[in-house]
Amino acid sequence: MPLLQVRDFPEDIYGEITFEAHRQNRTIAQQTIVLIKKGLGEEMPNKERRKLAIESTFSRNIPRDAKIADYVKFVREDRER
Repeated sequence: MPLLQVRDFPEDIYGEITFEAHRQNRTIAQQTIVLIKKGLGEEMPNKERRKLAIESTFSRNIPRDAKIADYVKFVREDRER
């Protein structure tokens, strides 16, 4: 993966990125990537990202008659052990 180094980066902007990274539970590198993508207009809105996730889930070849796991049953069985 390429490495990006910025010399003479303004301290006030670095502080804002650091603050926002902590607020969003991201690393400074992750937050910087998010901000650059947003600035370049490449960030995908949450609504569109969710739509793609749902479409990819439903596009899998899962038989219609497949039974859905009863998670409550599994939790109860685990607690009984």
